[in-house]
Amino acid sequence: MLEKTRGIYLHHINYSETSIIARIYTERFGIQSYLINGVRKRKSTFKKNLFQPLFLLDLEVYYRPGHDLQRLKEARLSVPFEHLPFDIVKSSLAIFLSEVLLKCLKEEEANEELFDFLFHAIALLDLKKDGIANFHLAFLFHLCRFLGFSPQASNHHQTLFFDLDTGSFSVSEPLNHPFMDTETTANFKQLFQFDLGKIELLSFNNRQRANLLAQLLKYYQIHMDLTGEFKSLAVLKEVLA
Repeated sequence: MLEKTRGIYLHHINYSETSIIARIYTERFGIQSYLINGVRKRKSTFKKNLFQPLFLLDLEVYYRPGHDLQRLKEARLSVPFEHLPFDIVKSSLAIFLSEVLLKCLKEEEANEELFDFLFHAIALLDLKKDGIANFHLAFLFHLCRFLGFSPQASNHHQTLFFDLDTGSFSVSEPLNHPFMDTETTANFKQLFQFDLGKIELLSFNNRQRANLLAQLLKYYQIHMDLTGEFKSLAVLKEVLA
């Protein structure tokens, strides 16, 4: 059945000499794999530059419930980017965040709240001018809520540590659990104060930013049962250094 949906492009693998299989997070059907025939031909009906990390697309798809591989009829930009493909920091962030989403998004069903968050966050990444080096930290923090393991807020100034297993703060070092140290916990608390539109108000230096990212990724690995390394992380660290 021919259907229309918005989608967020994440990744692809080559399939035959001219085609690809693309992983796209869709508004109506969740995460899907699409066979895109002939996209690597010189005169393809699809524009190959549409399929870049976090590009926002309007899609026409042949949807067959229960099938692992769907087919794509048409794709076009939903929101044309002004900066993301041409800015090395933003494009590196897009590659990294698409890898995170590829690992985390598993449901083949609609999640309107999650899709809307992702769609508007990615559009903001393209437009935002200040605080971009903090974008991925705020993005990962707010994404937790939609994935079901939002950290518990702490209003007590004496909570010095964040327990990665329980997702809660404590006044003493958690026993037998991985946790954030006092400096990283204090920086982590800043993320509760600002939404993605206020990332320029986060005050981290490069070392603090790297430590906080490492702990956020460990938090994800624990609660999403993620395995393997993030291949794009090394490049992102180099770009942000």
